[in-house]
Amino acid sequence: MKLTAMGPFFLVLIASCIHVVICSSNGNHNDRLPLLEFKKAISLDPRQALMSWNDSTHFCSWEGVLCSVKNSIRVISLNLTNRGLVGQISPSLGNLTFLKILVLSTNSFSGEIPRSLGHLPHLQILSLQNNTLQGRIPTLANCSKLTELLLANNQLTGQIPVDLPQRLENLDLTTNNLTGTIPDSVANITMLQMFSCAMNYIEGNIPNEFANLLRLQVLLVSINKMSGLFPQPILNISNLVELSIAINDFSGVVPSSIGNSLPDLQAIELDDNFFHGHIPSSLTNASKLYSIDISSNKFTGLVPGSFGKLSKLTWLNLQLNKLQARTTQDWKFMGSLANCTELSELSVAYNYLAGQLPNSVGNLSSMLQGLFLGGNQLSGNFPSGIANLRNLVTVSLFGNNFTSVLPEWLGTLNSLQVIQLSDNFFTGPIPSSLSNLSQLISLDLESNQLNGNIPPSLGGLQMLQELLISSNNLHGTIPKEIFTIPTLVRISLSFNRLQAPLHANIGNAKQLTYLQISSNNLSGEIPSTLGNCESLEIVVLGHNFFSGSIPASLGNISNLHFLNLSHNNLTGSIPVSLSGLQFLEQLDLSFNHLKGEVPTKGIFKNATALWINGNQGLCGGPPGLHLLACPVMHSNSANHKLSVIWKIVIPVAIVLVFAAVFAFWLFRRRNQKTKAISLPSLGRFPRISYSDLVRATEGFARYNLIGQGRYGSVYRGKLFPDGKEVAIKVFSLETRGAQKSFIAECSALRNVRHRNLVPILTACSSIDSNGNDFKALVYEFMPRGDLHNLLYSTHSSEGSSCLNYISLAQRLSIMVDVSDALMYLHHNHQGAIVHCDLKPRNILLDDDLVAHVGDFGLARFKLDTAPSFVDSNSTSSVAIKGTIGYIAPEYAAGGQVSTAVDVYSFGVVLLEIFTRRSPTDDMFKDGMTIAKLTEINFPDNVLQIVDPQLLQELEQREDVPTTIIRDSRAQILHSVLSIGLCCTKTSPNERISMQEVAAKLHGIQDAYLRGN
Repeated sequence: MKLTAMGPFFLVLIASCIHVVICSSNGNHNDRLPLLEFKKAISLDPRQALMSWNDSTHFCSWEGVLCSVKNSIRVISLNLTNRGLVGQISPSLGNLTFLKILVLSTNSFSGEIPRSLGHLPHLQILSLQNNTLQGRIPTLANCSKLTELLLANNQLTGQIPVDLPQRLENLDLTTNNLTGTIPDSVANITMLQMFSCAMNYIEGNIPNEFANLLRLQVLLVSINKMSGLFPQPILNISNLVELSIAINDFSGVVPSSIGNSLPDLQAIELDDNFFHGHIPSSLTNASKLYSIDISSNKFTGLVPGSFGKLSKLTWLNLQLNKLQARTTQDWKFMGSLANCTELSELSVAYNYLAGQLPNSVGNLSSMLQGLFLGGNQLSGNFPSGIANLRNLVTVSLFGNNFTSVLPEWLGTLNSLQVIQLSDNFFTGPIPSSLSNLSQLISLDLESNQLNGNIPPSLGGLQMLQELLISSNNLHGTIPKEIFTIPTLVRISLSFNRLQAPLHANIGNAKQLTYLQISSNNLSGEIPSTLGNCESLEIVVLGHNFFSGSIPASLGNISNLHFLNLSHNNLTGSIPVSLSGLQFLEQLDLSFNHLKGEVPTKGIFKNATALWINGNQGLCGGPPGLHLLACPVMHSNSANHKLSVIWKIVIPVAIVLVFAAVFAFWLFRRRNQKTKAISLPSLGRFPRISYSDLVRATEGFARYNLIGQGRYGSVYRGKLFPDGKEVAIKVFSLETRGAQKSFIAECSALRNVRHRNLVPILTACSSIDSNGNDFKALVYEFMPRGDLHNLLYSTHSSEGSSCLNYISLAQRLSIMVDVSDALMYLHHNHQGAIVHCDLKPRNILLDDDLVAHVGDFGLARFKLDTAPSFVDSNSTSSVAIKGTIGYIAPEYAAGGQVSTAVDVYSFGVVLLEIFTRRSPTDDMFKDGMTIAKLTEINFPDNVLQIVDPQLLQELEQREDVPTTIIRDSRAQILHSVLSIGLCCTKTSPNERISMQEVAAKLHGIQDAYLRGN
């Protein structure tokens, strides 16, 4: 009875209590309202992450919200990571005064970080990484309990704050736009365990005070603008586990004690700096190291054999240094690496490793996936030890001197995905066993001496993306089977002896973006099915024997940027459909048998991007083409009214329509996003955009201008994000001939790769910020400038100014380098190239004074086996192309180009470098030339005309009598200058070839080195 009577009262009392609690919670607006304000600032919530944030649900139950119920109900955590939220971070979050954790990472928040977050006294973790936040980092000094500040991958600007919270343990500012230096005050955060400001624009060095950060385990400052010697404070941080100072401008020697000072080090990245000297052998005392990257520096000497002590080593990258190995003893490191049983990647590419690769390479870890040995001086047969590396994914041996046939066992390495064997001297057929490599993605066999047919069985490689076999001696047909590979993106088969028609199956290659099969013996009609390859961007079919008409279906390839059908036997008219290709930037139809009216729209309106010369039957077209008007057919039945319509109304209408179309086209072009393309000659290189080059040169700033020529300007720059220093040649397209110079240089560099040619990195063919055409080539930067500057610039010496001192050995070495480059261009390349503008300004020098021939803007290409050459990219011209003083007399007189033109220029340069007299000096007039001056004084008075510095060079030696020195010097100079005279004969038939020049100079150099 009593229980029954009290029941309703008890329930009412409980309900009242519950109501009080809920009302009290809902009445606490301190945290609920700031959250609602935060929601209001969200403009897009694609995953409905904030759907639960409504009045029917208590805010402590809202998604991402966590409350504390200890004393009062307050929000202590807001975690909305990876919800796809778009909007700004509301300053209202600064009112969540009990907040301990704020995680909004991996969304699309923009705007600035609210300053109000600096008023959260209990905040311990602030993670806003992976957004698009801008502005400066606000002061967070009042967040005295903050232990993690994670702001990576945003667009923050300004400097690193000097008043960071003192209890921070993890500070990550990676990938922003921060500037300035690292504040000394960071070193006051003695609890700091991880510090990263990588991928910003930080300058200076690491502060000395960092030596106090004894708890620091991770230090990442890579990809900035930092400089100076190796940061010594690092050596005091003995707990360091991961160190990366890569891609900066640090220089000097890496301390020999680094491995002893940092015994716990597990990963070290020093790559892309300017460190020199030997690799510290103490590195191997850091026995926990699993990753070492010291690539792209100037390390010399041998690879330490002690690397084998690092039993946990998985990654070793030593590429792009000056490391040597010639003897069996030098190669001991390869055997020692067999002890690194977990090694998966090894690169010693681009060094000075020579001779045969030892068989001990086969003893490397069974886990090895990447073996990179390219760009060295390795020779001998294909390394048989590689057969033991059963798990290899990438084998890279390009740019060496390997010979012999490719082994069939190569096809038994079933894990292979990338094969890079280009630029060697491999012979024999392509192994049919390669078709067993079901995972193969890239096959690069370019620039070898392979012969036989392309195996049709390669069509079974259903994952293949790149088939690169240009510049070999292949014959037969292009197998139709390869066009059935669904993943194929690039085909390069140029400069072979392939024949027969191109199979219609090519239309099945739907993913194909790059097709280069020029300079073969292909015949028949171009398949109309080529138009089905709608992904194509580059098509180069020039220098073949294709006949018939140009398929109108090519107009279906909407992404086409470059089309070259030149030097074939094509007939008929130019399809109007080509004028509808809005992305087409270069079209070469020259030297065919085309006839009829040239279309007037699209690419045909841009005379600088169009080549149609060598087609006698073409007429009409835009006025800029300067073609004859097409004949008009008259009708006898036309009456006066129809005549008026034809003569007045329709032309006016056409003009109006044309103007409207042109205006629309111009509007679209000016508003079109900048788009970079890889040109046919540069397809293997990475793409780069106009905006990338603007950033690299700081807006093409004048202080980055390092040279100007007739067709453009050259800027010094740094590419982001790797910080690689480059030279960027920007073409002045308003200058007549600049467009063709750009094409000529691209074509010349398409398949040439030689240590004495300026390395090209990539190209940009795009639209600038004003909507104008933009063309640029990006080269590896040569820090010592050009030969002209070396010869004639001065330096201070004891208060006076004098010419740079260049030793005889250096001059010999430079001319040997140049002769090797020209010999390669003339004789070792199937598409022989004549430079046509060799002069000291086009000979660039690296840090070691190794010479590199550059500027191929006037280059010409061999079209047949005859000794004469013509320009394949331009019509005849009366203007002299070249530089006065260096031009061969027959070329100056309008004769055809031949290799003898370069030989003459080389001879002038050779005489110039040893006499230090410019061929344009005032003394050379009235028929007197540098060659005649040498001839007059040769051989008896040679010492009277050579550079006086050469006579003084060895006279300072006390161990050899002066008379002997002068006699020896005279003999060397006599031999060198005689080569110059042989090169500068008036008749081109009397000049020696570059093969003879290079052989003679190498002999002189060897004799000189032996005698010294």
